[in-house]
Amino acid sequence: MGLVGCTRCMAVAPLGTARCSRCGSALQSRDPMALQKVWAWWLLGLGCYIPANLFPMLETRTLVSTQSDTIVGGAVTLAEHGNWGVALIILVASVVIPVAKFLVLAALAFGVWRGSRLSKARRHLLYEIVEYIGRWSMIDVFVVAILSSLVQLQALATITPGRASLFFALSVVFTMLSAQSFDSRMIWDGTRRPEDQEDSQT
Repeated sequence: MGLVGCTRCMAVAPLGTARCSRCGSALQSRDPMALQKVWAWWLLGLGCYIPANLFPMLETRTLVSTQSDTIVGGAVTLAEHGNWGVALIILVASVVIPVAKFLVLAALAFGVWRGSRLSKARRHLLYEIVEYIGRWSMIDVFVVAILSSLVQLQALATITPGRASLFFALSVVFTMLSAQSFDSRMIWDGTRRPEDQEDSQT
């Protein structure tokens, strides 16, 4: 539409305007470093996700024993005790969704850079799905926080978050920043509207 919006005060100005007439901040339609930011946050998220699965997520201490469980190990333990629903939710929220998000974000960024066989509409749909489900990746951290606050039986038993909880939370935050840094308009670059094509032909 030949317009550019100010990211600070949301004022709209004609495309090509250097500074916002309302707040004076610099106006820019596209971020030339968008893909670099996507990959930077993506790598940070992946770097935190690896120790999040290696270190214990939950540490349980009783009078006679101490038990540490990783994300997958905790889900397996819950399944062994018959809590299949909770175990499935933790596996989906802590393993399936984060891994799928890493793969989709990498595919979207690589598709913008080198091209993709998927249609632009499907790639945009994938981006919207990643944006929507990203917030649910924190379920495992919420479970640990709730258990830590509820199960505090002083000398009998205590449950504390493990080191993996911090890495997992950072991984979720970094992947969310990676998704937000991705400019979905890059998917549609080079696509012209039918009315524009008709105007160029006339």
